[in-house]
Amino acid sequence: MKIKYRSPYVPLEKHATFRQEIISVLTGRTLSAREISAEIGTSEKEVVSHLEHIRMAARKSRERLVIIPAECKKCGFKFKKRERLAKPGKCPLCRCQQIQEPCFCRLLLP
Repeated sequence: MKIKYRSPYVPLEKHATFRQEIISVLTGRTLSAREISAEIGTSEKEVVSHLEHIRMAARKSRERLVIIPAECKKCGFKFKKRERLAKPGKCPLCRCQQIQEPCFCRLLLP
């Protein structure tokens, strides 16, 4: 019986990390975590975890991650004091689950 040797797996070549891709996608555009995940091709949870690190790194550099807070579509409540970047489950006032996602934008400081 002949032995068939398989060629070694060669992963696709990527030139940027997920965080670098997110930063390049956000430059000059305002997008939600869902829209970012669709452009990059990864899960929304993973994008949110990377955005946490990008936010911390942006504090130390000459750029800024602007966060437009989530908003209830029924009563208009804005989640201004929320620290987490993920979409909230429901509104604390009206208990409605129809919530507009938070959006993110990258700005360069002079």
